[in-house]
Amino acid sequence: MSTAVVGCSQLVTLAGPARPRVGAEMRDLAVIDDGAMLIENGIIQRVGSRGDIEVQASEIIDAGSRVVMPGFVDAHTHPVFAGNRAGEFEQRIEGATYAEIAAAGGGIWSTVRQTRAATEDELVDATRQYVRWFLENGTTTIEAKSGYGLSLEAESRLLRAIARIQPLKCVPTFLGAHLVPQEYRSRPVEYVSLVVNEMLPPVAARKLAEYCDVFCEPGFFSVEESRQILTAARSLGLGLRIHADQLTNSGAAELAAELGAATADHLEHTNLDGIRALQAAGVQPVLLPGSVYALGSSRYPNARAMIQAGLAVVLATDFNPGTSPTPSMPMILSLACTQMKMTPAEGITAATINAAYSLGRGRQIGSLEPGKRADFVIHDFADYREIPYFFGVRSARSVYIDCRAALGK
Repeated sequence: MSTAVVGCSQLVTLAGPARPRVGAEMRDLAVIDDGAMLIENGIIQRVGSRGDIEVQASEIIDAGSRVVMPGFVDAHTHPVFAGNRAGEFEQRIEGATYAEIAAAGGGIWSTVRQTRAATEDELVDATRQYVRWFLENGTTTIEAKSGYGLSLEAESRLLRAIARIQPLKCVPTFLGAHLVPQEYRSRPVEYVSLVVNEMLPPVAARKLAEYCDVFCEPGFFSVEESRQILTAARSLGLGLRIHADQLTNSGAAELAAELGAATADHLEHTNLDGIRALQAAGVQPVLLPGSVYALGSSRYPNARAMIQAGLAVVLATDFNPGTSPTPSMPMILSLACTQMKMTPAEGITAATINAAYSLGRGRQIGSLEPGKRADFVIHDFADYREIPYFFGVRSARSVYIDCRAALGK
């Protein structure tokens, strides 16, 4: 069946070279005013003017003079967990630091305790609400990390729960090296060995994850420990991602470059040497301003320096129960514009086509071009710049995944 999408005040196609966008390319959204799309069997066939396309379709989706653009691709999330940490949110407001909360048994470990006690079905049930929130904010694909189990059985349960998420498309990432669990706190070397020798091989063999991530930070996993884990993951065929330089300039960006990781994420403390290393190695930075905001910090990643250096910048929510409890990519775009001085166009590029390439999906999603999946969103605005401008607004009126309505009609 053929479907025409018409009535687009702006059809934001992001058509362009078949690679991530860098430099001035990030400002070119390839917008078609009063544009339209022709879709067959969930695949885009043509984009162009309304008059050329509407007459060829058996079904019409009228956007009603609204913006139509690709669904957001959220390239860093932690969506499956039990409970929440609203109490810690209050503690931080009253002056407690992230490190102090963690030292008292809170932080990631608090979520690990609750998540270990939950069944797979309970975790899937808890995630349904978050899936709805992602859709309501215009997201159609997420990268989804484990990391709240910290044992083979519990991490596998999380990855199986991720595989059951729908209708969002998910790219699963194993994050067994999120934190050294309490039972191994006095034996961190043994835990690293456990991850390398007993967790990674079955995760890879069972195809539970596409990527492996490590929280590379003093007090979590050192550069050498991270190198050991990621090297083992690469040998098993997993792609590499790294939580890098969030709390300190630890050398994690340089490690990402050394290992040829797909992404280095956070980068709040990365200096110019780290930025140059990422650029030379072709590593994509994934910037997470939501976690900076939620922690009450003012140290945002140096997005302008990264763009000027020719890096294919990505934006993501870092949705998680402790340090960035938001699934809202429009809010992330607003923070990127106001706090990191990215333009609205750069932000949209970072949250769609660049994010798609960071997940190995750039030839399937992230732009509205012939041959790609028809994952698109009708936003309740006439101009794409209104998405970050009206912050705190759920702008997605209708969401389509493979041209099937996932939200609205």
